[in-house]
Amino acid sequence: MTPEIRAKIEALGRALTPDMLGGTHGIFVPRNRGIDPATKVTRDISYGPDERNRLDVFTTEGLSGAPVFIFVHGGGFVMGDKHTEGSPFYSNMGDFAARHGMVGVTVTYRLAPDHKFPAGPDDLKAAVQWIRANIAEHGGDPDRIVLSGQSAGAVHVAGYVAHHREHAQGIAGAVMMSGIYDTVTCEPNQFAEAYYGEDRKGWGPASCMAGLLNTDIPLQFTVCEFDPDDFQRQAGQVVSQWIQAKGLYPEMHFLSGHNHLSPALSIGSDQVEIERMIAGFVSRVTR
Repeated sequence: MTPEIRAKIEALGRALTPDMLGGTHGIFVPRNRGIDPATKVTRDISYGPDERNRLDVFTTEGLSGAPVFIFVHGGGFVMGDKHTEGSPFYSNMGDFAARHGMVGVTVTYRLAPDHKFPAGPDDLKAAVQWIRANIAEHGGDPDRIVLSGQSAGAVHVAGYVAHHREHAQGIAGAVMMSGIYDTVTCEPNQFAEAYYGEDRKGWGPASCMAGLLNTDIPLQFTVCEFDPDDFQRQAGQVVSQWIQAKGLYPEMHFLSGHNHLSPALSIGSDQVEIERMIAGFVSRVTR
């Protein structure tokens, strides 16, 4: 990351305010290179009964038996989409996969408060089932799936790994960027209450920490220098509990100069360090 971009991101602050969210988009929208001409996009495929059970597939001509990279957007459980007309996000994540010889999939899911936990991991279960059954038609290998998500999307990925453990054993790896993993110790807010319910006593069963510690699926975690405090504390808990449980350090990346949004928004721009990090992980776990 250049010193100029870092200074702009730092000036936006850590809090998830409209100014920070809009300002981060403003930094990366003009830097995004757009979808590669070689990338073929098939949009709004239904993978379940709800109108938000939709996914987009990104591939290239002649691809066969390729790794499959799935991206799950954030939005505090209550907003967000896989693609917005006029914006490069989050089609940039699917295009990233296609440019690296993978099949990319971006997923939209049901939102809180109408759909509470475990709606997120349940939707991912349905999406992965659809992908396993159909991705070969798009050039992908159903046995080489890597699931990824950012913020609330990372929470849903963690929930899929932790709470659908038997089903999740079929994926090759998971990437979680700036997620909340332990509902017992996380900081309560209106977004968490919308998804988990207003009674904090009922949040315990939604915790992903034990399931993440007990899985054999390769996991990559990230936390950002300018993430809000709670996300940093959660990352610290992953590291400390992972070491206690396994005696080893997890693959936890500290993303210097980044804030809560910027890693995913930087994909497809001239800032390539996050793209290389994720592509390297996918390559390692899908050999």
